[in-house]
This record gives sequence, C-alpha cells and structure tokens, in this order.
Amino acid sequence: MMQSQVVTEPRDIAGLYRDLSLFPSLSRADVGPVVTSQYGGKYSNIYTEWSQRDLDRNENVKFCRQYTVFHDETSVVYSAASGNCTEIKGEVQSKDSPSGEMKAVVRECSVKGEDKQFLEIWSKNMKMRSINLTALKKHGKVYEDDQFGCLVWSHSETHLLYVAERKRPKAESFFQSESPELSSIGDEEETMRVEKKETVKGEQFVFYEDWGEALVGKSCPVLCVLDIEGDNVSVLEGVPEDISPGQAFWAPGDTGVVFVGWWHEPFRMGLKYCPNRRSSLFYVDLTGGKCEQLTSGTSAVCSPRLSPDQCRIVYLECSVYGPHMQCSRLCMYDWYTKKTSVVVDVVKRPGEDGFAGIYSSQLSPQCWSADSQRVIVACPQRSRKDLLMVNTSTGSVISLTSGTDVGSWCLLNIQRDVMVVSCSSPNCPPSLRVGFLPASDSQEKVIWVTLEDSQTMSEIDWQILTFTPPPEQDNSQYPGLDFEALLIKPKEVPHAVKLPLVVIPHGGPHSVFVADWLLSSSVLCKMGFAILLVNYRGSLGYGQDSILSLPGNVGTQDVKDVQFAVESVLKGDLFDMQKVAVSGGSHGGFLGCHLIGQYPGFYKACVARNPVTNLASMIGSTDIPDWCMVEAGYDYGTDCLPDPALWEEMLNKSPIKHVAQVQTPVLLTLGEDDKRVPNKQGIEYYRALKAKQVPVRILWYPGNNHSLSKVDAESDGFMNIAMWIIQNLYP
Repeated sequence: MMQSQVVTEPRDIAGLYRDLSLFPSLSRADVGPVVTSQYGGKYSNIYTEWSQRDLDRNENVKFCRQYTVFHDETSVVYSAASGNCTEIKGEVQSKDSPSGEMKAVVRECSVKGEDKQFLEIWSKNMKMRSINLTALKKHGKVYEDDQFGCLVWSHSETHLLYVAERKRPKAESFFQSESPELSSIGDEEETMRVEKKETVKGEQFVFYEDWGEALVGKSCPVLCVLDIEGDNVSVLEGVPEDISPGQAFWAPGDTGVVFVGWWHEPFRMGLKYCPNRRSSLFYVDLTGGKCEQLTSGTSAVCSPRLSPDQCRIVYLECSVYGPHMQCSRLCMYDWYTKKTSVVVDVVKRPGEDGFAGIYSSQLSPQCWSADSQRVIVACPQRSRKDLLMVNTSTGSVISLTSGTDVGSWCLLNIQRDVMVVSCSSPNCPPSLRVGFLPASDSQEKVIWVTLEDSQTMSEIDWQILTFTPPPEQDNSQYPGLDFEALLIKPKEVPHAVKLPLVVIPHGGPHSVFVADWLLSSSVLCKMGFAILLVNYRGSLGYGQDSILSLPGNVGTQDVKDVQFAVESVLKGDLFDMQKVAVSGGSHGGFLGCHLIGQYPGFYKACVARNPVTNLASMIGSTDIPDWCMVEAGYDYGTDCLPDPALWEEMLNKSPIKHVAQVQTPVLLTLGEDDKRVPNKQGIEYYRALKAKQVPVRILWYPGNNHSLSKVDAESDGFMNIAMWIIQNLYP
C-alpha cells in the first residue's frame, strides 16, 4: 500500500486556503422595476450583495454588483453585468422604495471618535435626507439582525419602518455631584434640563436580559417609524409590555403595522437558531394604537410575507419548545376574512413524491409569485437544498430543481416571477442565476440563465451515500428510518493509494449538511483528504419522525449512526483505516468527544469546536437551558427546578462520562463570547483529559461567539485543525 499524497507543509496549506477563500458568497439580490427602452425592449436591473473573506484585513468584506436583464413576459432575452463591484462600507441596512425611485440606508460611522447611526434617504443622484438617529435619542441602536431587524418602505413611499432598542433612562451614581447651572442659551439648555429630569440614580449596574447568542445587547426592541416629509421619528405605541416585536411590515393600505411578537416573560432565552419560541403575529393600528393578536399564540411563528395583491400573509409555524429546529407548517392568514389556514402541514415521513416537508426559519424577502397564488421556498430535502413551489390554494408542492446536478439552491428573491438564485455544490462555489417561474398551469421546466458563473473544480468528487441502521440500532418508537452522508474526495487517486478520512458530524443536532460549497471541506480535499459529512437520524430534511427519534437518545443513537457510516465507508478499499480523524462543532463536538470515548483508539485525532461535553453542567449557564432537557429526553417548562435524577440522566448522556477511555489527542477551539455552549464546557473536558495525560490543546478566540466565524478565528482555526490532524495521522 502506498502512502497517500497529502499536503503537509503549513505554507502550502495556507496557499490553498488563501486561494479558495477568495470565492465570495451571495447574501442578497433585489430586482428593480421594469424599464421599457426606446426600442420597446423591457429590462430590469438586478442589484446583488456578496460577502468575501479578506485575510489581510482580517474581515469579511461586503460588495455589490449590478446586472441588466432584458426579458419579455416569460424569458430572459439578454443579460450582462453593468459595471464592476463596489465595496460597501458602513451600511447597516438598505432598501429601495417599491417604485425604485428612492433608497433608504441605515449607516454607522464614527464622527469625531464617536459611533453614530444615521438614516439616509437617497433619490436619483443625491442624498436628500440624513437623520442623526443617535442625536435624536428617540431609541437605542437600530437592529440589523435577521431575527428582529427590518427596514421597510410604506406602500405610499412616505414612511419607513424599522426596529431599534428601546431608549433607556440615563443612569448616574448616587454620588454624582450636581453640575452648576449652564450659562448656554436656548435649545441646548432645554435638552440638558430634560435629560437631567430623566436621569435616574441607582440604575447604573442594572442587569438587562438579552436574547442570547448573536443577539447580545438586544433586549427590548421597539417599532420605529420615520415620516420622511416631516423628518420626524416616532416609536409606535400599543405593543404589549410582555412582547418583543420584530420582522415587521406595513399592513395593506398602510393602516398599521404587522409584526411577529415574542413573549419574553418569565425570562428571555436564546432566539438565534431557535424558531420554537412562543410567538404570534400582531397588528398595531396607526390611528388608535390598538394592538390585535392575529394568530393563536400557542405556537411559534416567523417570517411573515404579504402577497403582491395585499390580501394574504404566509408565515412559518412550529410548536413551542421540543427540538429547536423542526419540520414547519406553512400557514396563511387572509387579511379580509381574518381566517388562518394550514397550506402545508408537518410531514412525518417523505411520501411517494419524495417531498420531505418544509425546514426553514426564514423565507426569502419576497417569495410570492406575481399572481399571488404560489410561494417559493428554498429548503433541505434530504442532503440537497431545493426550490419548492407551493400552490397556496391546493397545498400541492412541486420541486423546481430536483434532478439537477446542483447540490444547493437558495432563493435570493422573486419579483414579477423573475427568480434570482444562488447555486453551489461541494465542488463549485456559489454562482448567480435568474429564471422565470413558469405559469401556474404550465408543465415547463425553469430555464436558468447564469449572470455570474463560478468555476467547477473537476478534481473534487462528491456523492451522497444512504445508510440503513443495522436491526439492533433501529429505533423501536420510530422504526425504519434511514440517514445519509456526503462523501467528498479527490477525484484522481493513484492506484494502490489509500486516502485518509476526516469524519464531520454536524451540530444542532437538528440541522443538516446540504451539498453546498464549504471552504474547509474543499481545502481538506485539495490537501488529499476524503471528508465524510454525516446526516445522522435527527437531521433536518428527512421528515419529522427522524427529528423526533433523537431526543432522549443523544450520546447513543447519533453516535452509533456516525460510527456505522464510517465503518461502512471504510469497507471499501479506498481508505486507510489507520488514518481516520473526527472533527465537529457544538453538537458535532459532543459527538466527536463521544466517539473517541466509546470507540477508543479508532480515531487518531479529534477536533472539537465549542463542544457540549456535559449537559448537566451546561444547563445553568447556557442561553438555551431547554435544549439540555429536551435532548436528554425530558419536557421543558420555565419553572423546571434542578432535579438529581435529571442531572444523572444528563451526565450519563454526556461525553465526559466516557473520558476515562479516551486515547485520542484532542484539539479544542473555543469562543470567548460563546453564550450558547459556554467555553467552560471545553475547559471542563480539557481538565479531565489533562488529568488522564491525554494530549490536549486549547485555542481561545477573543471576540468570537459560538460560530467562531470571524475571519481570524476561522482561518487560524482551520490551519491549526489541519496541522493537528496531520501531526496525529502522520506522526
């Protein structure tokens, strides 16, 4: 057997990483209004935003590029990029008005060393308005996140709606000396007097709950409206005190605002990646400030989208608590009859047609067809991500992309039936395409036109493997479930060369690896490794039964699924059994640490990024205490008190339980600011390994949270992970 030709020099690995990190990803696309040229041809302008890692500046840079698409009613006639890319600096949010005549921008910039936020209105070739929101002091910082944030023009284009942190009273010390009366005149004195009156003593160090991981400092969102003509910002009254509003938009006829409201009593919990928090759609009337609850309030809702004819709102719904990510219902609220209906229900198991259910916590900004009858949803279907067309009157679901050789499709936008999508695969970075949605009665396939191509890497090979657990590992409550893995490997392997294998289980545990472009996997593959990305039972995209099969069985069912996939793959003669490593983040790190404890010596290296190592010690310090209980097999309630039997059960399901058997060297990468899986989890495991004299190393990333996604942590982390695997597989 020949040694595999693996790249082992740090300089060469860094070179590969640098080259492949250049490929940008698409984050947004907007379709401008239809313009008719003097010769009668129609065209639309497509505005796109991309993100790219800049290793030298140590940041993700955002840039935009525009394209002109000439089209008739149903097809693209000609398309081309108009001009080059331009980097975007300081824009927190931006949005064109419906007519395309104006653009609103929330901008953050430093003025004389102080950070300020401005709301700008641009029209034609000038900035018409620039409102210093920080100086106005009507509210705190504007929210830019996907969870609450929005920037929405009224249909009349006279008002803008956004979400910001509620203004907090100015707090000062009990010992603050009174300043002598100021001798300045007019407004300034008045402002000082008002501020003085609003100042409170004893509140300097009051604790404010926030919404957890990736939403730190976001505590009390408020709905804000800018009246463009009057230059006046007001905070909407009428939102109930126990509700945090977000994802807002203007109601039909601009009579008020529709928003998602999350209950924050008795306390806030992590909301990012947790679309199972109790919430409802609400409507607040602009004239009387009356607030009306539109949906039941017994479920969790998100992502409401108003139809082009302004008659119906579709939104996603799932049950409260339980697994964080689940199969969603697609629901519809009729604005005029006030009736709610379920368009697509939860799918327990994929049917004959293969439709596996809707798995999404965010619909595209626009997702309706022009006839207000159909909705397009991009979501995982097993190990691929497809575009699904849902007929809202019949509930029928048709895949627009099944059978293509692209692994992952993302809908960036759809406007007047022009769909703008991003496509990628494990061997092909994101490319930008447009296509017309066929008429509702048509059997035609979508004809995709590429606006920005991306090079396919012929030297990377990928395939989807399916596994049926052996009978003794079947789940008696949810029998007959299968699962999948993505195998990515070098295409050309010299005869008799055996490939080393890196096994990567995903986090969540209720998430999924879809066949899209992954920087780290492609670099490992170019280095000469094969990579196995395992979608064990409990992953999204395989039906609700698969998701429900895992809680109560973590640490056994998921661990055995990964091991079964690995051993099945190793039966082929492509791989070197002595050169297998495991790497995972969050619940993937939990699985990595379990695997090296339950199968001692099988894996020659282990990497765990912000891993869960002890459910019992995590429950009191994480922003998602419900997760620890639910995955251990218990129902969660906010009034749950510590219970020795529960703690014992959580400990028994944790990797720390098997630490005495571990022989594999472990690299831990930890984010200093992780609220989701506190870094103490990694330190606890580190100490246990040190006591057993197992080789272990920690990398500690300040300013990074659970995702470890800042450019420095991601690039340094990758290099150290690659070197750790090489050192331990090729000692």
